[in-house]
This record gives sequence, C-alpha cells and structure tokens, in this order.
Amino acid sequence: MARIAPRFARVEPRQLARDAVAGLMSGLAVKNCWTLAEHAGHDSPDGLQHLLRKATWDTDGVRDDLRRFVLERLGATDAVLVVDETGDVKKGVHTVGVQRQYTGTAGRIENAQVAVYLTYASAGGHALIDRELYLPQVWADDTDRRELAGVPAEVKFATKPALATEMIIRVLDAGVTAPWVAGDEVYGANPKLRQALEDRGIGYVLAVACSHPVRTGVGKVRADELATGLPRKAWQQMSAGEGSKGPRFYAWAWISIDPDDDAQSSQQRWLLVRRNNATGELAYYRCWSPAPVPLRDLVRVAGRRWTIEESFQASKTLTGLDQHQVRRWTSWHRWTILAMLAYALLAILAATERTQNPTPQRTSLIALTCNEIHRLFNTLIAGPIRDIRHRLHWSTWRRRHQHRARTSHYHRRQTPPA
Repeated sequence: MARIAPRFARVEPRQLARDAVAGLMSGLAVKNCWTLAEHAGHDSPDGLQHLLRKATWDTDGVRDDLRRFVLERLGATDAVLVVDETGDVKKGVHTVGVQRQYTGTAGRIENAQVAVYLTYASAGGHALIDRELYLPQVWADDTDRRELAGVPAEVKFATKPALATEMIIRVLDAGVTAPWVAGDEVYGANPKLRQALEDRGIGYVLAVACSHPVRTGVGKVRADELATGLPRKAWQQMSAGEGSKGPRFYAWAWISIDPDDDAQSSQQRWLLVRRNNATGELAYYRCWSPAPVPLRDLVRVAGRRWTIEESFQASKTLTGLDQHQVRRWTSWHRWTILAMLAYALLAILAATERTQNPTPQRTSLIALTCNEIHRLFNTLIAGPIRDIRHRLHWSTWRRRHQHRARTSHYHRRQTPPA
C-alpha cells in the first residue's frame, strides 16, 4: 500500500483503498462495498462507494505500480504475456458493457459483462497486470447509455483482439521484457494482432481453429488437413508444464508455413499441432518467432497459456474480481485494479515461498498455492489483527457509553424532582 500511496490526492481515499484491499484479501464469502465496509469497521459503505466512483486518485497509475510490483518479483527473461477474456453474468441492462453475449464463464450466451485481461507468466509464477472492458457496439453507439455509465467520450468500439493489442503494446512501451505472447483462437485468428507483434519483434504461439487457413508451398490449406498427412515420426512426446496431477504430456508436431520470399530471412513461422494422448483430439497453434527456436520453446509457451485461466479462477474465488456491484465505467476499473492488486500479493507470496522453501521431492506435500497462502494470511495475520481492532473498537464504545451513563445518572441525582 505504501507503493501506491502517491497515487491518492488525500489520506482519506488512501486509507479507504487499504481497507478495500484488506477486505478483498479476507475470507469473506461475498465481497462488495457493504461487506468490505463491515469488515473494515465502517458505519456504512458510503466511503468505499465514494472511493470507487468520485474520489480523486490515479487509477492508471495504480495499474502501472501493480505491473512494476509483479515484474520486480516474478520477472524473467523467458516470460510470456498471456491474453484472454472472461465474462461476469449480470442482471439488468444498466451495468456498463452488459448485453446478451457468449461468455466462457457460463459456457453459453448470457446477459454478461466481458473484459480482456493480460497476465504476466514466468517460471516463478503469474499474475494479472492489465485489463480492458469490452464495450459492445450497441453501447458504443448509444449516447444516453454511455453518459449514464460515465463512459469517456474518447472510448470507441474496439474488438477483443484490438483491446489485447492495446494492452500488449502498452506494457512493451513501459519497458516490460517478454519475448512471447500466447492466447486462444479469438486472438490467433486476428491478422492485425499478429502483425503488431511481428512489428515489435515479439514471438507468439496463438491457438487457431481447425479450419484456420495457412499458407504453404502449394497454396492455402486448412490446419486440420495439413496435420492429416503428418507421419508417425513427426510426433514428439513433451510436457506442456506442471498440472495439478504432474507434468502434462502431449504429442506435438510442427510444420513450417508461410514460406518467405526472402530466403535470407531468419523469421520463422509454424503450425504447431498438439495431440491428446488419451483421446487423440488435436489442437492447433499459429506460431512466429523473429529467429529459429526449438520445438520445446513453442511447447513451453503453449503450456503457459493456461496460467491466465488459473489467474481468473484464483482472483475471482479469493479476491472478488467478479463480485463487484458497480455500474459505471470508472467504478469498474477501480474495483478490478484493487482486486488484481490483492491477487498479485497472494501470487507473489506463494511464488516466493516456493522458491525459498521448495517442497522436497520425496514427500506427499504439494507446493504452496494462492489458496493456501490466502488461508494462512487470514488465519495468522489478518484474523488476529481484525480481532484486536474489534476489541479496541468495543472497548472504546464501552468506555464512551459508560461515561454517558454515569454522566446521565449524576445529572438525574442533582436535579430536584418537579
């Protein structure tokens, strides 16, 4: 909290932000301004609601501080920027960005609010570092709804890949070193995003659909048709990283695509194919690198893509990323950055503990995760502090009211009966 203190114009919103982050890291089952205010000992949620809507503080500055915090603790030369969207099911039509649309959270079309997030993932750990709210076309074109939700005039309609590109360029311009970007089919199918990454010299491993066309020496071919002709010796068994049950082994193959007219160019393009050893199901990735790399590097990057799903699950479960009850543009951006800050602390504590005190290989214990850090934090630190505060609050209340009772009793004794 000392790191982000300069972003607040006054001490009151800074203290409210501290209370909000402490509440978001707590074990509260439901996290909104009412429950966070009660957790902090406030008389009402008015202060926290003011913090999110009208208080003067630099939200983008806190986002930049969060990014630097994550880079300082989890930074690595082989880091991957992972982009993906997530949706929050909402009721009504007044919450900014809400409309009936597909969301992977529900697995179907629902009345939902969708946002694109960016995760920084290294071997040490991963955390969310940026986000952009997706504003559907019907919202972007509706002046009245925009005004009621406080959407800035400069915000225009942008596709999800365009929002992803904006975030990636922003972190690269801020000096973040990440040689790779990973994402799912929504982003792999977008040529503008791929071109923007190539222009910056950033390699990518982006998922694509089986019907995605790729250019070969004989013309354009569907990804699944190109994979059909692969011989048995083209497949290699490799782990895509550690899962909850150990290494995630798949069969992998890669095919050079998009033959370059310049024979001297060092740029490399491939179609990466992953085969599930149990079901035989195939998945496809479009890959590019400014220089030749081995297959294991592409497999490693493809495996890092799942880190953002873990970030979504942990930040929603542990720090209330999706539990906001706000309707306006500014309030949404402020709630999400505070929730991301709380989650980043848990992720960094877990990563630091795993690095400094690795779990012995010959043991049934598993490495500490964000869930365990969250439980320990609330049991050993936040819980006792909150108990002390409540005792002090009760003691102060008791002394005040005892004094009032004694004063009232004295005056009644001194006042003669009518």
